[in-house]
Amino acid sequence: MNKPAVLPPLRRVLYHHRTQGKAVEGVHIRGITDALRAEGVTVDIISLPGADPYASPKALSPTKQARPWMKWVTSLPEPLFELVELAYNAVSGWRIREYLSAHKDVDLIYERYSLYMFVAVVIGRARKIPVILEVNDSATVYRVRPLFFLKLATMIERWVFRRANGLVFVSGAFRDRVTKAHGHIAPSLVSHNAANIDKFSFTPEQRAQTRVKWGLKDGEVVCGYLGAFVPWHAIDQFVYKIADRLKANPHLKLLLVGDGATFPTVQEFVTKNGLEQQVILTGRVSHDEVPGLLAAMDMAVLPSAGDYTSPVKLFEFMACGIAPIAPDFIPIKEVVKENETGWLFKAGDLESAVGMVLQRSRDLPALQKIGQAARAYIARERQWRNNILALVDFRTQVKDN
Repeated sequence: MNKPAVLPPLRRVLYHHRTQGKAVEGVHIRGITDALRAEGVTVDIISLPGADPYASPKALSPTKQARPWMKWVTSLPEPLFELVELAYNAVSGWRIREYLSAHKDVDLIYERYSLYMFVAVVIGRARKIPVILEVNDSATVYRVRPLFFLKLATMIERWVFRRANGLVFVSGAFRDRVTKAHGHIAPSLVSHNAANIDKFSFTPEQRAQTRVKWGLKDGEVVCGYLGAFVPWHAIDQFVYKIADRLKANPHLKLLLVGDGATFPTVQEFVTKNGLEQQVILTGRVSHDEVPGLLAAMDMAVLPSAGDYTSPVKLFEFMACGIAPIAPDFIPIKEVVKENETGWLFKAGDLESAVGMVLQRSRDLPALQKIGQAARAYIARERQWRNNILALVDFRTQVKDN
């Protein structure tokens, strides 16, 4: 029997985060943690109280999963909310010190960076334990809820980005943006998101069962969506733009998975226009239900995304062998190769996205070919194990930085 390939000299990792640990955040935390543990590394997690990323997920929507006290904190006026974030360094610092006092064999503190957090870097430097920050957020990016203490947040961020041993960015475009804003930063690694092939695999029988469950017939082509119904993902606008063309393309069905702020208006629109037979809205589902729903899809659309992010759902589509149609933001272009592992439309041009979905829906062999190539790419380069192997090599390079 083969034993896990231990990754010397990494024995124990402390994973620290200040997120709610749900939805996409939880997927990423579990992906990294599980991959390290599979290689024989002990990983312990310090989270916000009540924010266990391994708790049973109830829904894709993180707002539906938040603890009452979290909802109360996020409802505070922006200045107070940011002061609470800053004050959390005291709580977090105490918990990290207690942990390190009980565990003398920690080889790495790995933190999912959050605004105003600095204490892990301070403690790591004082105790000569390497600290690597995984950067998914920054004071430099646009926010729906603008920062009140922007200068303070930027100053703290610049300080930690320069004093951490290393930084891991989710895209090259994001690293470029941060470097431009802050100048000199710690050594960095670009590590896109990932997906595990074994979790996103299904048999023809499972696909057939899922399609029957959702009333999908043989010969119908399914374009899927997975994620939050929020304005910046633009799934509502995509539905509005494609609606008039669906009846002329009865072979095409939309399977839209998730919920959020714009879900009720999309649901009302679908009902009002009699599109229930072609637009299937699942509502909230747990992350464990996602692979089953993906099994029914032939292609998937991402109407919009952040211009610096690495969408987890993109990798999950590709891992399932589902051909993605996505905006040509630079981080997505770093992953999707046009006409090889997916198709790209000009970001913000939803008419182009609609046209591409309609065009591709008439060529099932091409969908299958691209989907298979996308899955092969994930299997070869973009599973979570690939990420942690790169991380361990990076840690070796920067531990004395």
